[in-house]
Amino acid sequence: MKSAGILLYRFREGVLQVLLAHPGGPFWAKKDAGAWTIPKGEIGDSEEPLAAARRELREETGLEVEPVDFLGVWMDRYGGDSTAEATLNLYWTARVTGGEPAPADDVDDLRWFNRHELPPAGELAFVNVPLVLAAWQLHAQRTRLDR
Repeated sequence: MKSAGILLYRFREGVLQVLLAHPGGPFWAKKDAGAWTIPKGEIGDSEEPLAAARRELREETGLEVEPVDFLGVWMDRYGGDSTAEATLNLYWTARVTGGEPAPADDVDDLRWFNRHELPPAGELAFVNVPLVLAAWQLHAQRTRLDR
């Protein structure tokens, strides 16, 4: 399976923040901790990856965005164990251009986290999420994003 996601960031009172989503649905309903993730979803057969990422973000958050940078590609497994389906995950960074954040589709909560107060790996839904967040931290540092 191929998926695409957007690591959405903003500045609030001079602090760089990132938007994370809490998945909804029966599997995630009782997993308050250990379930934060980056909004993302499956890329359709004839869909461009960035278009899929923007569509998924809009469906899950109600937000329109301006993509900024391609962050990278990470492998994972949907379900976690070694027999689960492998996923190829592509991520971009972006800024909000319109809309108000509201959880929808298969997301039941959205939360902005300060750059230096991100959830620990044990509170993230998938193995690739802490890796992507770490890459974003390095990217923000290299590009002097918070200056």
